[in-house]
Amino acid sequence: MQSQVPLHEPVMVEEVVDLLAPAPGQTILDATLGLGGHSEPILRRGARVIGLDQDPHALAWARERLAPFSNWLLLHGNFRKLRDLLAQVGILEVDGALFDLGLSSLQLSQSERGFSFLSPGPLDMRMDPQGPTTAADLVNGLVEEELARLLWTYGEERYARRIARRIVENRPIDTTEKLARLVASCYPPGRHRLHPATRTFQALRIAVNDELGALEEALPQAVSVLRPGGTLVVISFHSLEDRLTKRFFREQGRAGRLQVLTKKPLQPSPEEVGRNPRARSAKLRAARVLEVPHPTPTCP
Repeated sequence: MQSQVPLHEPVMVEEVVDLLAPAPGQTILDATLGLGGHSEPILRRGARVIGLDQDPHALAWARERLAPFSNWLLLHGNFRKLRDLLAQVGILEVDGALFDLGLSSLQLSQSERGFSFLSPGPLDMRMDPQGPTTAADLVNGLVEEELARLLWTYGEERYARRIARRIVENRPIDTTEKLARLVASCYPPGRHRLHPATRTFQALRIAVNDELGALEEALPQAVSVLRPGGTLVVISFHSLEDRLTKRFFREQGRAGRLQVLTKKPLQPSPEEVGRNPRARSAKLRAARVLEVPHPTPTCP
């Protein structure tokens, strides 16, 4: 077993804890447990934590990190099935729910997982190693038009067509190093704010794990298991997730199910970004579940 939990600084911990306001007797769902960085301070406040994660490696590390506490239960699975996962262990309601949609430092540092363009590894990118599709399957199997559409839709990559054409011309591509180098060659020379491969790797990761589809399925389930007065917190790291969350909160607000607590998304302080540069793109949105009145029965 691991001797020391790897360093990973969770994003906006104070804001998360303030919004969820965990207390003894409450149950908080951490739908993206990761290494347990948000769950640990929640447990310190005396609440019970139910942690979900589809990555068995992350669950193993989280168990070690949370070992000093006793009031937690960790479940392996995708949060798109959160209601079923909770029901399987007899939990029908929770007092708060958190989605932290970013990759962990652990996942990025494991070159064999293929998430990072900064180190050589296989083109995998599956958060659940048992998932059916790898990034290599998409890169080497999609026709040029489908590949370009994927890069534009999920990565908002301005050079999507050029990159897709170059990929098709150079198949097979089976390593992160080869793909990153090929994508960089599609960019004009000069300095770029982001590494040229950033958007391509983001798009492939989203597609491999169906991240937007999973989030779209999970948010209504989270609302359905939250008790009235319970808080839903979502931290996103790119505009597609944030727009999906914003739209869901707005629709649920209009339907009288949610009270939106963040008119504009909260963002990390400059001090936090200085400590943890990976936090710079984080956006936090939160909403509270309202008591939805039951319809008044009418006489026949």
